Amino acid sequence: MHDLIQRLLAAYQQSLKSGGYPYLVFLMALESSVVPLPSELVIPPAVLLVVAGNSSMTLPGIVTAAALGSLLGACIMYWASRLVGRPLVIRYSGLFLIPVRKIEQAERWSERFGSFGIFLSRMLPVVRHLIGIPAGIVRMRFWKFCVYTFAGSAFWCGVLTYVSVVAGRDERLMRGEIREITLWVAGAAAVLGTAYYFLVHRLSRREA
Repeated sequence: MHDLIQRLLAAYQQSLKSGGYPYLVFLMALESSVVPLPSELVIPPAVLLVVAGNSSMTLPGIVTAAALGSLLGACIMYWASRLVGRPLVIRYSGLFLIPVRKIEQAERWSERFGSFGIFLSRMLPVVRHLIGIPAGIVRMRFWKFCVYTFAGSAFWCGVLTYVSVVAGRDERLMRGEIREITLWVAGAAAVLGTAYYFLVHRLSRREA
């Protein structure tokens, strides 16, 4: 397992070296669309590459590129939903591997929190790549959607960057010790899982 993780990390970081910011924008655009590629897996390796001095990218550059990528992917979801409308989105959601209940959950989230929900959603799994659907369906002002999406994405990417820098100082984690990796992964999963459960699952269920 350790060797597999190291090989995957090395392959990804090599791609980052050659692709730079455009590659990061592309990956984050996928993360904000229908592709389940968590930003928690995209940003940390890029940060560690920079901290180690093995990339011409910078930490502020990573945050900016990642936020722009998130905005790009979210805009695609927004305009696709706005152009086709809710009936077609619901009818053909299966083609994009999006359960209808997840779309309805994102709609309830949008109704409950309004514009600020766009900002807050960028920090939550599942909701972050679906929130553009209800925003597009209700025809939220595009400039407002972009502002809140970029702001929320930049904040979240900044948090991930900071946590990645802190993680980079953990020598046992950098050596790839399984126990240390497990602790970090378990901690991150607990935080995200708790946030998702209380802010999305329970609130959405109450509004159902």
